[in-house]
Amino acid sequence: MSLDDKLARVVSRYEELQALIAEHGNPGSADYTEKLKEYSSLTPVVEGIRAYRATRDELDELDDLRHDGDGEAEMRALAEAEYWEVKEKLPELEQRVKVLLLPKDEADEKNAILEVRAGTGGEEASLFAMELFRMYQRWAELSGLRFNPLDLEETDLGGLKSGSAEIVGQEVFAKLKYESGVHRVQRVPVTESGGRIHTSAATVAVLPEAEDVDIHVEEKDLRIDTYRSQGAGGQHVNTTDSAVRITHIPTGVVAQCQDEKSQHKNKAKAMKMLRARLYDAERQRREQEYAAARKSQVGSGDRSERIRTYNFPQGRVTDHRINLTLYKLDKVMSGEALDELIDALIAEDQAARLAMMQ
Repeated sequence: MSLDDKLARVVSRYEELQALIAEHGNPGSADYTEKLKEYSSLTPVVEGIRAYRATRDELDELDDLRHDGDGEAEMRALAEAEYWEVKEKLPELEQRVKVLLLPKDEADEKNAILEVRAGTGGEEASLFAMELFRMYQRWAELSGLRFNPLDLEETDLGGLKSGSAEIVGQEVFAKLKYESGVHRVQRVPVTESGGRIHTSAATVAVLPEAEDVDIHVEEKDLRIDTYRSQGAGGQHVNTTDSAVRITHIPTGVVAQCQDEKSQHKNKAKAMKMLRARLYDAERQRREQEYAAARKSQVGSGDRSERIRTYNFPQGRVTDHRINLTLYKLDKVMSGEALDELIDALIAEDQAARLAMMQ
C-alpha cells in the first residue's frame, strides 16, 4: 500500500468517527468512550497529514507558476524562489507523517513505575543506585512530572539497596521505557583510599503503571504478609507490623512496601507495584516477537542488558545501544541533559520501526 493510500484510509476513518460521535453518540456508553478515544488519538495524525498535503499542493501550484510561459518574469522568479523554500520543508513533513503512522505502544500514555536496585560493586553500587534514583527524580521535576517515592531500602552510608517510585504525567512511560537495563559507573569510590577506579552497576526497571481495567487481580490469588519496617542497617523504623509484602501466588511475583507508617498505605503502594509488574510481564509476553526483531536497534529493555556507562574521571556518559557519548556527565546526573539521551533513543527506535515498515 502506498503512502497516499495509507493517508487516505486514516483521514477516512477520522471523518467516519467524527460523524458517528456527532450523530449517534451516547456519552454514557462504553462504545462512545472507545470511539472518542480513537478519535482523539487520530487527531494529531490527521493534523500532520493535512499539513503535509497542504504543503504538497502549494508546491504543485508554485511549480505551475514558475513554468508558466504566459506569466510575468518577475512572478516566475518569485515562484521559483518560493518553490525551493517549500520543497525543503516537504521531506520533514513527510517523515513526521510516517512517524505518526507508526503503531502505538498502548502503554506509552501511561504513568511509570521506576525501580532502581544496586548491582555488583558493594557499597559503591548502592551509592550509585541512589544517585540514579535522584537523577530521575530531578528529571521528573524539571519535566513538570510528579515523582512519588513508593519504597526505599537505604544503606548506612546513604546508598540505596533498592527503591521504587511512581512518576505521573503525560506519556511518562513513552519517555522512560528505554531506561530499563544495567547502568554501569566507573569512578574512584569514596570508600577507596588508593585512588583506583572501580566499576560498579545498578539495575533500572521502568514499568507502565496498570489500572484495574488493564489487568484483573483476584483477591484469592494474593498472599499478604505484614512485618516490621526496617531502616538502614536493619534499624527498626517503628514498632508496629506496618510493612506489607504481597505475593501473587499463580506467578510468584512479589511486591513490598515499608515506606509509610500506615499499613493501609503500604498495602496500597505494594498493590500498585504488583499490578505494574504483572501488567509488564503480560505486555512483554505479547511483544516478545516484535522486541526480538528490533533488539539490534535500541535493545530489548532487558534488565540484564548493559545499556549505559557513566565515566566520572572523563566526565562522559555513553549509551551503548546507539553509540552516543555526551561529555556532560554532571548535567545528565542533575537531570538537565537526560532528555538528550532519551530523545536520541526515541529517534533511533522510530527510524528502526520505519525501516521495518518499508
